Amino acid sequence: MLGTILSLNLFAFFLIFARMGTAIMLMPGFGETNVAPRMRLVFALGLSAVILPVIGPRLPRPPAEAMDFMMILGGEMIVGLFLGTVMRLMMAALQVAGTVAAAEMGLSNVLVQDFASAQQGAIASSFFVVVALVLIFASDLHHLMLRGVISSYGLFTPGELPPFGDFADAISRTVSRSFLIGVQMAAPFIVVGLLMSIGMGILSRLMPQVQIFFIIMPLQITLGLLVLAAVLAAIMTWFVSGFEETLTAFTSPL
Repeated sequence: MLGTILSLNLFAFFLIFARMGTAIMLMPGFGETNVAPRMRLVFALGLSAVILPVIGPRLPRPPAEAMDFMMILGGEMIVGLFLGTVMRLMMAALQVAGTVAAAEMGLSNVLVQDFASAQQGAIASSFFVVVALVLIFASDLHHLMLRGVISSYGLFTPGELPPFGDFADAISRTVSRSFLIGVQMAAPFIVVGLLMSIGMGILSRLMPQVQIFFIIMPLQITLGLLVLAAVLAAIMTWFVSGFEETLTAFTSPL
């Protein structure tokens, strides 16, 4: 009897860990490249053990065949990959906003290492990502992320074939929404950049002998930084609200 109970608990634990661990590896904040993989693994193991008594009764019985076990485990990993990808795609809005803002501010050639995307990116993008992560943890949205993964057991039943069509539709909608939020965040910089471009064109036509580039570059950077200081709170609040709205769709009651 002890062996049976132990085998059932281990099956349920690893089934939960497959979904939770995969999602945590991609979650903003938890799944960043500068977070040690061992720490992410320990956190996923601990969280799986905590929610085991709640989710365990909803899990299917252990299959008799090894192939069936691998299929169930693979389905749980696919669901976790989908949830983590949706959260990560929402962070792409910051990349879009930062890239556009840097181009309008005249800082598009200033590249730094972006730890969120593990590659070089515009300095404004890295700044937006850092501020967004601080706000996510300060406003307890990381609790909502974890709750979304746990509540996903009410949407995607373990042991059943994942709805790949619905996954593809949700991913496409998330990409479009992320791009929309990124452009909306960068809207003040687009307006200011457009006005400066119009002013540069008029000035170059009135005084062709003036080197417009050397005059306008310091002004463009200074004005861009002033706009950033003025609208930073508003655009980050807009991103946090959009991020929260996306997560709320997965927080259905168990």
